[in-house]
Amino acid sequence: MSTKPLLLYTAPTPNGHKVSILLEELKAVYGSAVDYDVEKIDISTNRQKEPWFIKLNPNGRIPVIVDRSRNDFTVFETAAILLYLGQHYDKEKKFSFDPATQPNDFSEQVQWMAFAHGGVGPMQGQAGHFNRFIKEDIPYAKKRYSDETKRLYGVLEIRLQDRDFLAGPGRGVYSIADINVLPWIRVHPFAGLETLDEFPRVKAWLNSALERPAVKAGLEVAK
Repeated sequence: MSTKPLLLYTAPTPNGHKVSILLEELKAVYGSAVDYDVEKIDISTNRQKEPWFIKLNPNGRIPVIVDRSRNDFTVFETAAILLYLGQHYDKEKKFSFDPATQPNDFSEQVQWMAFAHGGVGPMQGQAGHFNRFIKEDIPYAKKRYSDETKRLYGVLEIRLQDRDFLAGPGRGVYSIADINVLPWIRVHPFAGLETLDEFPRVKAWLNSALERPAVKAGLEVAK
């Protein structure tokens, strides 16, 4: 029986990588207090739709965490998992903000997380689907979702105009607001954006994040 406090069900997708990156960042700071086991879910076989998994997440999607240290409390939906880990495991608030003592920073964090989940993730996912994964050529769908993805990258470019990170005081602080979107930006070619040259600040922000050891480790999880 594992004594690691967390169990992560995941796959090597942008949403899966968000959680594994944060877990690796937390583990680098807090050690075994945030250690975790991984169970890889092969989504190509629809294992995530099997009854045992539906009990964990009725929506039948990865990632999911089970918190063994809190009576096997289960959390699904990526943003909810990131916020949960920030609340319960980021005791020193190295990667998140305290809503009680940092209410404005916390609100900024949530706003940019909502932006990613309501915009970049869905639009880029659709762009990738129509550009890469269907046999039928549907030019309207390719253009519609690729153009919207580019528009949303432009929003990030505006935000990073005089900042290093998406949320936090001054030039910002690396946080779950960044972790929540960077795995999507990393796979921009799948959305039809071959380079980020049009978005130099986003490109610099992404490249800087990809140099972090914990980000590198998180991207290797469940490969």
